[in-house]
Amino acid sequence: MRFSIVLSLALAAASVSAAPRGQQGQQGKQGQQGQGNNNAGANNAGANNAGAAAAATASNSTAAAATASNSTATAASNTGSTSTATSAGALSSADITTNATENNPDAQSSLTLDPRVIATGFLNNGQDVQEAGQVASLTSNNNFINFCLTQGDLPITNGLQTTTGSCNPAPIGTIPSVQNMPSAKFQNPANGGVVPANAPFVITMNINNLDTGNFVNANENYFAAPQQLNAQGQIIGHTHVVIEALSDLAQTTPTNPQQFAFFKGVNTAAVNGAVTADVTSGVPAGAYRLCSINSSSNHQPVIVPIAQHGSLDDCVYFTASGDGATAVSVVD
Repeated sequence: MRFSIVLSLALAAASVSAAPRGQQGQQGKQGQQGQGNNNAGANNAGANNAGAAAAATASNSTAAAATASNSTATAASNTGSTSTATSAGALSSADITTNATENNPDAQSSLTLDPRVIATGFLNNGQDVQEAGQVASLTSNNNFINFCLTQGDLPITNGLQTTTGSCNPAPIGTIPSVQNMPSAKFQNPANGGVVPANAPFVITMNINNLDTGNFVNANENYFAAPQQLNAQGQIIGHTHVVIEALSDLAQTTPTNPQQFAFFKGVNTAAVNGAVTADVTSGVPAGAYRLCSINSSSNHQPVIVPIAQHGSLDDCVYFTASGDGATAVSVVD
């Protein structure tokens, strides 16, 4: 079913003087109203309206099959208990259970965009302040609520891990202060360290400013909700660790993200500021890169308030030794 979103010119005009509100209304398929050199996609929006909705519905079976193909990695990373962090906002996992309707007085069940959440700054393409090589931003007068209608035949992401590409209508969500930007650093294996080949070891990572242990169903709710903050202003989420094989520690060619030696979603909360993951079968002899993927509850990479910041994730390089010599300590 395709829900139409009603937005009158009066609502748009009212947004200029309306007071801001902490929670934004229920938003349907996102869109954009491009201007200047940003309207290439928008020119096809009308022709795509019917087709996009049909594609979104028809793609569910295809996307479900694609999700199933990832079941080994995702199912393994999403088992176990989770913590019960509470968002600082008003929404909860039980708030919305029925379809939205036009002009519903409940903003979270309305198909009409509330003027109090319209970002008028989205009308500016940024080219009023020039920098060498800078490109113009897409612009919108309605928060891009129908953006996905401009993306040809791409299906709506719809909570699924669609491996062939999709368009996601969920907003980014709540962004923390600079004081609450997360960061992480691996403790074990140490950078440049050695572990015994094909032997169990424990990954330990120290982490700061992330309310860990909170994850949703990756096969049904992937990227399906905005980022949220807890009462302390920290992102509610979890982390993942991934080990990729290298030709050697001096490798400079990019790795293939579809290939990895080990992947684990860390679903438990940090203890004394550290999370751990058991590599129960170890890894074969060779060189490896170990990285974190710090995420919100719905598995999207964490979003922070400024562009210039230190890395929100960590990577280390280590070797698995065939004879097990000079192995790093295993953290219990």
